[in-house]
Amino acid sequence: MGENNTTKKGPSFGKIMLASGIGTLIVLTVIGLFKLFVLLGIIGSLGSDSGAAVADNSFLKIDLTKAVNERTPGELESLMGDGSTLGFSDMLRSITMAAGDKRVKGLYLYMGSQFPYSWGKSEELRQALKRFSDSEKPVLVYANAYSQQGYFVASVADSIYLNPSGMVEFRGIGAESMFFKQLLDRMAVKMTLVRPRSNSFKSAGETYTMDHFSEANRRQVREYIASIWEYATAQIGEARDISTERLNEIADNLDGCLPEDAVKNGLVDRLCFESDIRTTMNNTLDGKNVIDIVDYAKNLKTNIMDKQQIAVIYAEGDVVDGTGYGTAVYSDKITKALDAAAADEKVKAIVLRVNSPGGQVTASEIMTNAVMRAKEKKPIIVSMGDVAASAGYEISCNANFIVAEPTTVTGSIGVFATLPEIGGTLKKYLGITTDTVNTNANSTTLSVLRPLSPKVLELMQRNVEEFYTVFVSRVAKGRGLDYDFVDSIARGRVWTGRDALKLGLVDALGGLDDAISIAADSAGLDTYTVVDYPASDDLLTELMNSKKKSSGTINAQSDIAATPYPMVPTAGDGIWMSGNRMVQTLNRICDTKGLQARVEFFIIEN
Repeated sequence: MGENNTTKKGPSFGKIMLASGIGTLIVLTVIGLFKLFVLLGIIGSLGSDSGAAVADNSFLKIDLTKAVNERTPGELESLMGDGSTLGFSDMLRSITMAAGDKRVKGLYLYMGSQFPYSWGKSEELRQALKRFSDSEKPVLVYANAYSQQGYFVASVADSIYLNPSGMVEFRGIGAESMFFKQLLDRMAVKMTLVRPRSNSFKSAGETYTMDHFSEANRRQVREYIASIWEYATAQIGEARDISTERLNEIADNLDGCLPEDAVKNGLVDRLCFESDIRTTMNNTLDGKNVIDIVDYAKNLKTNIMDKQQIAVIYAEGDVVDGTGYGTAVYSDKITKALDAAAADEKVKAIVLRVNSPGGQVTASEIMTNAVMRAKEKKPIIVSMGDVAASAGYEISCNANFIVAEPTTVTGSIGVFATLPEIGGTLKKYLGITTDTVNTNANSTTLSVLRPLSPKVLELMQRNVEEFYTVFVSRVAKGRGLDYDFVDSIARGRVWTGRDALKLGLVDALGGLDDAISIAADSAGLDTYTVVDYPASDDLLTELMNSKKKSSGTINAQSDIAATPYPMVPTAGDGIWMSGNRMVQTLNRICDTKGLQARVEFFIIEN
């Protein structure tokens, strides 16, 4: 008999694949469960966190070193953002509540080395602090360095403290704008600015076609910043008992910048370190505890089931079509919120908080129409923040009542379009040329690859002229003003809130709280609940909706391919822009379509 040479067979390929599949499934299941438990833990912690307990004899600390949005972010946005968990409106409400809270001994403002608030927010915060001071509770403020807006806010405090090695940047206001003409010339990009012939003050497009301020723009900017400085020095002088003439001398000679000079000239009360303030609060002012305003705000959540509500809708950022994430005035979102608030029987009045330099004309028209529809059902009061200009003003002008800050940038009633031609760039730097085959005379006339035809320029000129007429008509009707008068003060010109009040573009000076009070009076309400509208979704709902939303564009302006001729946008985010201006500006050069109603220039703030 021969030896059996048959070898023992191993597991089949199918069994190996089955085992692998089961193993992978087990691993994925474990990972999924782990993620779920973590998520549920986060949700649970967010949902159950009612804030730290507020002990007696507490000082409420407000950290003012980070920029804040108008509205407190949702849970998902908080987790994915910069950690900011309190909106500006809730900060102001907390200060108001703290004034009557017996547990709160006083306020402590910490400005550190930066104060990223613009003049509008600074004014509104300052007024809230003044009202708090009426409760006869102390307000203390400390900084390593005071910016001008920071010092403007600090001047209302009972005691102003400065780091012994710090600085007070008290030197007057300047404006600057970046101009890209020489850069575009070097890149062989040709830019065409189209605006109504009367709109000499509509200067945003000049960023690409000039290398300096036009005379009209220089005039309006000079008058605008002079108005802010006049108001700021008057308020500071009243608070610190220093004449405006002396304040201007200090600014001209930089006599208040260095620490010792700041004390000598009455801008600062004491040079010390932050630890010294804690000692002062404890030993002198009987402030045994310090609680952060974020934690304090969590203790103030109210029951929003009140049958009488005032809805606050926030329109913050650039005006754009559609919907998306991030800080922008998305037309679909605002329209949906206005329609829902108008239809909600519990909502008796609407406050539209506008903080926008403008943007797309089509988006502005959609929201303006929504405001007029909602106005037919209930009162709409507009509260203007740092800036409510151009398209930001159009969506405001048909409200029942408009409240602006004295330093709010508003007006800029006008329109423009900038049209690029980059065929020369491709040929010069990449050796790329183009040719065309057309069925009609103007089939490719809107291409960015070739010069604009006279027919296109005529068409665009007609377009901007016609919309300007519509814009002026909307303002005249909404504000009850004569068309010719509105035209005379429009033409793209910006105004401060103080000047806008004199011209009839706004009805009163004040902040969000004032607008809410006016809304309550308009609706005949004695008691009511303020509701941010629409309500923020919880974290789980936001996560479930995020995939659906992410399928669209983050910014509706980014879908350039959807239009045959992408109109180049204005540069800049208006008054609040700071930091990486050029990066933010260049990032937007090819990121907008359609006619623009926007204001742009930079204020030197820090």
